[in-house]
Amino acid sequence: MAAPPSSARIAYVGHATVLVDLGGVRLLTDPLLRNRVAHLRRAAKVDAGALRGVDAVLISHLHYDHLDLPSLQRLGRDMPVVVPHGAGALVRRKAAVKNVIEMREGEQIEIGAVTIRATHATHDPGRMPFGVRAEPLGFMIEGGGRSVYFAGDTDLFDGMAELGPVDVALLPIWGWGPTMGPGHMDPTRAAQAAARLRAAVAIPIHWGTYYPIHLGLQKPPGFLETPPSLFEQEVVSRAPATAVRVLKPGEETDI
Repeated sequence: MAAPPSSARIAYVGHATVLVDLGGVRLLTDPLLRNRVAHLRRAAKVDAGALRGVDAVLISHLHYDHLDLPSLQRLGRDMPVVVPHGAGALVRRKAAVKNVIEMREGEQIEIGAVTIRATHATHDPGRMPFGVRAEPLGFMIEGGGRSVYFAGDTDLFDGMAELGPVDVALLPIWGWGPTMGPGHMDPTRAAQAAARLRAAVAIPIHWGTYYPIHLGLQKPPGFLETPPSLFEQEVVSRAPATAVRVLKPGEETDI
């Protein structure tokens, strides 16, 4: 008799930073751990305890709110860091990380008992201004009979349905301001992604964490709170077989 699937623990650190504990392997996505980043302020501080025992870091793309060099430095020079192909030299030079693994779409690696496959993402590849360019990635994480898809930053794309079905989809639903540019999903498009992926569970990410300081002088802006409820409503109509679990920054759940 085959062993039953192991549980997956998901901790939403905030923005696109998620701690995925699968098969005893702890992976941290797109770490952004600072209380202030340029003109952005963090709504709640990071729980340092959530960062203990991380086995590797996954970087989806080069934008400053996903590849944050000071946050990588905080995790230590010996931490394995997986980056899109072409970003390795930047991370080694600017963050002094010694163990950098570059991946292209379709490639896969193993970290402990977990397999990580780089998937397509539709998003801007550059690091402004005039910086390095590397094609963005998502990541499919599999181990212990479970699968977790981390979308990074992406819009809907042809071939997304081929990634499913997945046990858990970590889907970006907003950003750090009242509007979003191209290459992002809003609650409606994220619900469409959940349907394409045939996700058993969808956890909304990339919301509720950072906001421009000038928009929060009197009270926290509404876009820190409203996107998850809009996402839940859209999933009910567009992906009724998918269960939504909303985690606020700092919360976690077992699947």
